[in-house]
Amino acid sequence: MTHDHDLVLRPTQAQIAAALNPPPGRNGGDLVVETLAGLGATTVFGLPGQHALGMFDALRRSALRYVGLRVENNAGFAADAYGRITGEAAPLLLSTGPGALTSLAALQEAVAASAPVLAISSQIPTAGLGGGRHGYLHELPDQSASFRGVVKSVHTVRTQSQIPSAIAEAWKSALTAPHGPVWVEIPQDVLLAETLLPVVTAPDATPEELPPRPELTAVAADLLSRAARPAIIAGGGVVRSDASGKLRQLAEKLQAPVVTTFGGKGAFPWHHPLSLQSWLEDRHTTDFLQDADVLLVIGSGLGELSSNYHTFTPRGRVIQIEADLGKLESNHPALGIHADARLALQALLETVEERDDASAPERVREVLGKVADRIAGQELTLEQDVLASVRRALPKGAPSFWDMTILTYWAWSAFDPQGANTMHSAQGAGGLGYGFPAALGAAVADPTRPVLAVSGDGGALYSIAELATARQYDLPVTWLIVDDGGYGILREYMTDAFGQATATELTRPDYAALAESFGVPGVRTTPETLAEDLAKALAAPGPSVVVLPAVLRMFAPTHL
Repeated sequence: MTHDHDLVLRPTQAQIAAALNPPPGRNGGDLVVETLAGLGATTVFGLPGQHALGMFDALRRSALRYVGLRVENNAGFAADAYGRITGEAAPLLLSTGPGALTSLAALQEAVAASAPVLAISSQIPTAGLGGGRHGYLHELPDQSASFRGVVKSVHTVRTQSQIPSAIAEAWKSALTAPHGPVWVEIPQDVLLAETLLPVVTAPDATPEELPPRPELTAVAADLLSRAARPAIIAGGGVVRSDASGKLRQLAEKLQAPVVTTFGGKGAFPWHHPLSLQSWLEDRHTTDFLQDADVLLVIGSGLGELSSNYHTFTPRGRVIQIEADLGKLESNHPALGIHADARLALQALLETVEERDDASAPERVREVLGKVADRIAGQELTLEQDVLASVRRALPKGAPSFWDMTILTYWAWSAFDPQGANTMHSAQGAGGLGYGFPAALGAAVADPTRPVLAVSGDGGALYSIAELATARQYDLPVTWLIVDDGGYGILREYMTDAFGQATATELTRPDYAALAESFGVPGVRTTPETLAEDLAKALAAPGPSVVVLPAVLRMFAPTHL
């Protein structure tokens, strides 16, 4: 009797001949790039360093496209965005010690946002592994320990024969729901040594599926079918699993209003009759969700921002679908379903009964009307006009990447992304400097459409070096820098809390002139001319910078 797992694919004569006669001049780095190409990678991001030169030399002998950034953290942000846009694992090549550690903040954002990044770092020579103090350049007692608490999985290689399997295993981990960053480290001597191993061709790294348990979806479908006031919170998991179409079908079948989290922007059409949009930092929205007798939460852990700063206290039954096991019921008791959002939504679509509820759209309009009235009463015309100008200037379907700045906090609640997987921000981990390098990664993924990056002047200073990257690769990214003279949101927080701000004011350059010094067109604009200037920059080929001097204010919080 033959079992499926006993079957082995037999190589052809041509494959045998190629395996027995590998091309000369290859090293361990070639095994890295051959494995990546065999897995389907076409582009790698990174920054070279002394221990990693074996990998970078091998790129010269491969068809992989290399995009080099100027700071490792920015290279990580670019890989993060490439992974979000393509759904593929984005390779990130780094060097040992300082180079590797500089990527940590980017990898924290990637894991928070479930972005598939495959980080491959060099290590000190094999003789130094094991925690001793050998005096190697860049040496850490245990480099992998610095990443173990951040990434999904860590893989340490000690011999060349381990390279293909370790990278394939990491690739599979990065693309198994929930997606996320993974870490592979390879010693310098392993990368540099000549290899006699055959060329790596087709490693198997098919991601594992995460289907829901049918008994749980049966209970969830029954609860939703019998609900009087169902509602849905859709998070980033819906976007990552490409399930926005199924979400819309389910919402319409149940006549259930939908709120998208800040990470789930675009998961549901903004102007749909059942769309409560993204006004999560609003008591009217919070009260509406609390009043639902059955609340379906898909692809969100209901963390701080998604729960109106943990003031959200649902009174009805909660159903939570979440691929990250650690987030399941982590903040609220629920019928927890550990599953990929797309597969779980499909199961619910097949089992829920259609509901007839003509009142749902009217209740949605009522809540949105209360939100609009609240904002209108705060004299925030400038802020609303600036955001509206950005929306008018940005072509539909063009992606945007937002740094942590006041305009972004407005955009989380008030910006219509006009499509799934088009608006991205660093709200997962909340680090500065994300917007511009991430936009560069998105432009590498799809150079046929313009990309917008939005930063404050404080966050922009984290990423200035990447103007050189934008020019070197001629990437179609327009960078909007809102210059308010410092860390604007921290200035506002500190003034509100302490009566005055400390350490928030910044000396900064003339950003337009600085851009020009890199060969990137730069222009200063005003709130009145922003839409025109931004549209012109987005329509022009290559990179550009638009600087808006303006002091924006946040709308008043309603979670207190």
